[in-house]
Amino acid sequence: MAPKQEKSSAKKSSYGADQIQVLEGLEPVRKRPGMYIGSTGPDGLHHLIWEIFDNSRDEAMNGYANRVEVVLLPDGYVRVIDNGRGIPTDIHPKTKVSALETIMCTLHAGGKFGGEGYNVSGGLHGVGASVVNALSIHTKVEVHRDGGLFMQEYKQGIKKSAVKQVGKSKFNGTIVTFKPDAEIFKEGTEFEISRVISHLRQQAYLVRGLTIHVIDAREYAGKGDFSGEKYLTDLSLEQPSQTFYFEGGLKSLVKHYNEFSKPVHKNIFYVDKSAENVGVEIALQYIDDFPTKIAAYANNIPTIEGGTHVTGFKTSLTRLINAYARKNGVLKEKDENLTGDDVLEGLTVVISVKLREIQFEGQTKAKLGSMEAQSAVSTVFSDAFTLFMEENPDDAKEIISKGLLALRARKAAKAAKDSVLRKGALEGFSLPGKLADCQSNDPADSELFIVEGDSAGGTAKMGRDRVTQAILPLRGKILNVERARLDRMLGSEQIKNLVLAMGAAIGDTFNIEKCRYHKLIIATDADVDGAHIRTLLLTFFYRYYRPIIDAGYVYIAQPPLYKIAFNKENHYAYSDVEKQAILKKLGFDEKDTESTEESTEPADEAQEGDTAEEAEEKVVKKSNKKPQIQRYKGLGEMNSDELWETTMDPKTRTLKLVSVHEAGDADRTFEMLMGSEVGPRKSFIQTYAKQANLDI
Repeated sequence: MAPKQEKSSAKKSSYGADQIQVLEGLEPVRKRPGMYIGSTGPDGLHHLIWEIFDNSRDEAMNGYANRVEVVLLPDGYVRVIDNGRGIPTDIHPKTKVSALETIMCTLHAGGKFGGEGYNVSGGLHGVGASVVNALSIHTKVEVHRDGGLFMQEYKQGIKKSAVKQVGKSKFNGTIVTFKPDAEIFKEGTEFEISRVISHLRQQAYLVRGLTIHVIDAREYAGKGDFSGEKYLTDLSLEQPSQTFYFEGGLKSLVKHYNEFSKPVHKNIFYVDKSAENVGVEIALQYIDDFPTKIAAYANNIPTIEGGTHVTGFKTSLTRLINAYARKNGVLKEKDENLTGDDVLEGLTVVISVKLREIQFEGQTKAKLGSMEAQSAVSTVFSDAFTLFMEENPDDAKEIISKGLLALRARKAAKAAKDSVLRKGALEGFSLPGKLADCQSNDPADSELFIVEGDSAGGTAKMGRDRVTQAILPLRGKILNVERARLDRMLGSEQIKNLVLAMGAAIGDTFNIEKCRYHKLIIATDADVDGAHIRTLLLTFFYRYYRPIIDAGYVYIAQPPLYKIAFNKENHYAYSDVEKQAILKKLGFDEKDTESTEESTEPADEAQEGDTAEEAEEKVVKKSNKKPQIQRYKGLGEMNSDELWETTMDPKTRTLKLVSVHEAGDADRTFEMLMGSEVGPRKSFIQTYAKQANLDI
């Protein structure tokens, strides 16, 4: 029997040419900002600075500038200045308006499309300056060029007037000042100076001979001359700034990364040559540790997902070390070759390639796709590293010994890992006994609370939502994985339980698709021990489950510090400042709660015109009733209802998402705080001891 057909709707939907929307000028950017800067959160906000800075940096990469200044101004503006050639201001033959206006107001317009403007650049799509202009409430560009000072201003990407000459100038350079639009960046337009400094310091390493000044003028409003004109004319910068200049280039960057580590060999390998019209610069050094740090760049753009240049390096490194080891009898005929993982263990390497025509995989430029980079890196590195090992036999011996140690450890770790996973399967379950699992089989809906201690674990199990929330209590402090290999790690009961609970395996068999929970929530006590356990867990996730952090699966729970009970109502404070605000809202100063003695001051009497709330408040004050304040030292001190209401209920809880902005800085921090070198950690503690807020 044929299926019964429903009657068509009386009102037919029309779809014709009039339904096609055409966005003019920079409208597409404001309509879909995420397509151009990734997001409208903090990452996208800071990306605005990177886009303008990249234009100045490209001037330096091509030999036209040697100074760049980035200033965070008191009124929410950012200013980027360089002493390059200055953006052209003459009339563009195609657009019939100034080249400056064309660059600032037109997508896919710039000097980086294969013309003679730039030999090497990070710009690929010609959207950087125009995108920043479109997403700013106000932008001003000042150009010092050809003896004149030219200027144009814009509002949300639309010009206020034509480019005009506003004076004369003896200098060359470009000054771009912009203020992000709060309509676009609804999460806030406040820049983090630490993030700006970290990014620009890294860029200074990558461009030898470039001086970068970073000024946070937000704290110096009215205390200095922050005009761009002063920067171009006065080379003796008076304002407080951080200045970066590294003559050593990538060698200096490797030293920076390995500052808190013990090198395996003395000399840092370094090469800077060209092959097949591709500039190749590589620096590397092995350290006495396990993690691998590969920082790769293409035209100074971080390629965090690697690409052809990284592939060329890895293939050559493995081949060269094995060939040298066999040639010198370190590896016998019966011995197996070192694998890629073996020769990468403990390696810190920075790879930078510069291409005239560059291709990335995807809009985000996270992975290099230019095939010529692979062969160029292989050629340059093979010749230089072979010579390095021949000229530095002691260094070569230490590097090969490091690889052989990694090979033996890899076999031991594989046996330990296989044993853990095999035992789990043979016992009929792959989950630890202490895990109180949730009922849901959908990882997207499932949460794993990693809690400190059995007491807190018991409370959390009673208060949780059994459908979506699983609880795994940890006994004490877990192993510091920064100082342990995989085989020793899996010998730790706490680590093994966590690995099995997550379900994504570990090491070379890790598979994020098998992760059983898309929210891994670290819930520790608000004291020194709780902070230490949290740091140990973050070290574990960063070193062995970095993709899970990048996917946004790791969170930190925010339990309250105080419970304030007053007038049959409970209020929770998550900081001392919030506690004071709650007390003030209830009509008390904190000193009012420090003593239980009755006040001799008469309380206000209830008046006939008072509202019910005002009358009740005066009655309460007259009776000298005070709030009851409880300071939570640990999650186990809460009952299940309190823990649910404050820390576990998705409707009311606060979670902090763990993310990694600068992998290099994160590496150095974990090495300093959790590594085997005592000196840097001691120095850090001594430096910041007075700033510590210890709750012991």
